[in-house]
Amino acid sequence: MIKAVIFDIDNTLMDFMRMKRASVAAAVDAMLDAGLTMTKEKMYESIFETYWKEGIEDQNIFDKVLIKEFGQIDYRILAAGIVGYKRAKEGHMTLYPRVRPALTELMRRGVAMGVVSDAPRLAVWQRIVTLGVHHYFDHVVTFDDTGERKPSPKPFRKILGLLGVKPREAIMVGDWVERDIKGAKAMGIRSAWARYGNEFDTKVSGADYVLDDIYEIVDIVGRINGRK
Repeated sequence: MIKAVIFDIDNTLMDFMRMKRASVAAAVDAMLDAGLTMTKEKMYESIFETYWKEGIEDQNIFDKVLIKEFGQIDYRILAAGIVGYKRAKEGHMTLYPRVRPALTELMRRGVAMGVVSDAPRLAVWQRIVTLGVHHYFDHVVTFDDTGERKPSPKPFRKILGLLGVKPREAIMVGDWVERDIKGAKAMGIRSAWARYGNEFDTKVSGADYVLDDIYEIVDIVGRINGRK
């Protein structure tokens, strides 16, 4: 019996990398308008190289790139980049197709729902509220709540406790095999891989279920619970 569904946010409920790429492109355009002396392509590449090194959630990414490329920060350019990024970010923060109907149906069926994210607490809540899905989730666990990222058992243990369910009564939905799927399986939680959000060119997930559409989780829960 599945009593709870646990979701990752980025590249599972929302198209995070689409938002990130569009926001960085807008930031670089704004920097160029403010006097950045570098091609758009080179600056864009430098930003993502730094993201992959420092972490995709790094809040000081533009400071670091400007220092790396120019040895100092031009605050006119930095401010332009930050403003350009923020303006584009909200406009490109969108749910994948059929996320809202899936969450609505799970809620209608009395299935508890939670979120486990490796992102900082405020960033996670900003995404959830901006996307308009905050009322669906009973509990949200972020990096700040445990100090550890998936696949550590701590975030999974925390959300299970908050939801009041045993591992076998939950299913984890996520895009990142190394963190979401392996972490859940190690805890005895069923897993569903969000293949539609795959950013790592993963071929084999090892998950119990593979999703090409988020709404498929509704059907999976229904089958497990003996509902047609």
